[in-house]
Amino acid sequence: MAENQAGQTGRLEAKLFKAADALRRNIDAAEYKHVVLGLIFLKHISDSFEARREALKKEKYADPEDPDEYRAENIFWVPSEARWERLRAQAKQPGVGAAIDAAMNAIERENSSSLKGVLPKGYAKQ
Repeated sequence: MAENQAGQTGRLEAKLFKAADALRRNIDAAEYKHVVLGLIFLKHISDSFEARREALKKEKYADPEDPDEYRAENIFWVPSEARWERLRAQAKQPGVGAAIDAAMNAIERENSSSLKGVLPKGYAKQ
């Protein structure tokens, strides 16, 4: 099992490096870090959110659609339009940049006490 996970990790890293190379061709180096770090943050909070969501589905009286269930565990609430799987499904569409900007806005709106005005936007212009 550990070998299988290592193989999956290696494939993921290869895909990430390939994507990074493709982005570097189209983005000024000074802007590149903002684009990449924003996407890494989005993926990280989405993974944390989904892990908590799966745990909540197993709890008898928990509500996986209650933002307070996540905030109680110091996990950002990710609204449905900002969830990674939804964005991933749009990855090859021409409007993916606008979808990422909308996701960042939605996450800021739903977590305004800690994220208001701090997430990167401008993916639509990339």
